Amino acid sequence: MHLNATTTVRRLLLAALLGLLTTAAPAQESTPAPAARSVPAPTLKSVAIAKVKVTPAILANSIGNERRNSIERMTQALDGQLISALQQTRKFTVLARSDSDALVEENAASGKAFQFGQSDLTLVVTIDDFQDFTQSATFAAIGKSATKRVIRFAAVAKLYETKTNKLIETANLQEQNLDTEEELVLATSSGGALSDSLLLALTRRLSEKVAQRIADFAFPAKILAKTGNIVTINRGEGTGIAPGQLWEVFALGAELIDPDTGAALGREELSIGKIRIQRVTARTAQGEVSGEDLGIDRGAIVRRIDS
Repeated sequence: MHLNATTTVRRLLLAALLGLLTTAAPAQESTPAPAARSVPAPTLKSVAIAKVKVTPAILANSIGNERRNSIERMTQALDGQLISALQQTRKFTVLARSDSDALVEENAASGKAFQFGQSDLTLVVTIDDFQDFTQSATFAAIGKSATKRVIRFAAVAKLYETKTNKLIETANLQEQNLDTEEELVLATSSGGALSDSLLLALTRRLSEKVAQRIADFAFPAKILAKTGNIVTINRGEGTGIAPGQLWEVFALGAELIDPDTGAALGREELSIGKIRIQRVTARTAQGEVSGEDLGIDRGAIVRRIDS
């Protein structure tokens, strides 16, 4: 009797233990695996682009010279080109104030309220010089005349810190047509109105200069990789970079402080070589080391050498 009772107790304990293991197994399997750590998306600074302005004196002069239409076309083209050029730098979230009317109308139609987000920076571009005139030449030997259109304008680009209205960067930029042979048009072959393709080309070049100046101020171009004598930098199409350009490479040194004001002036930049751009893609560009290499490597700053 005692042996049978002991055996029965052992069987009951074994059955209970098996039951616990059976019920615990599904619970263990249903425990979710820890989620993989996601990489946070990069946060871009936002830049609000104000409508392009023209100084009152320039506007009055254009009316007196019957060039009001030219300057209006130029400012409208410059406004759109600025938005495109700054967006192509892929360094900022662009807020176009000139498109506010269209955005308000679209959101109202969908029943949504619209308002611009608070931008980090505000870009203000003002045209402070504009000349648009023609030069004519008569060729008596062939009985025809030719007309050359000359356009020259300048602008001041000012970058503000939106929250404080503090001016943090300014640039004076100029554009003019220097190609004489390509702009000669026989007066007898047209109805008197010269093509505006030159005007659009100049506004595009000025827009690229403004966008590049702002991008270089906030995020200087840097070397992403180096293989042998070939380096890759973080500048691509639409940023003003092109094959054949010469860029200087700088290593970053110590922080610089103005002894008079105590203001931070950035870091010391030491020249360590030059590169010649060979290839430009949508997001990057590649160049070859030109001349002496004093330590060109990943992370170095590169700046274009103006020809």
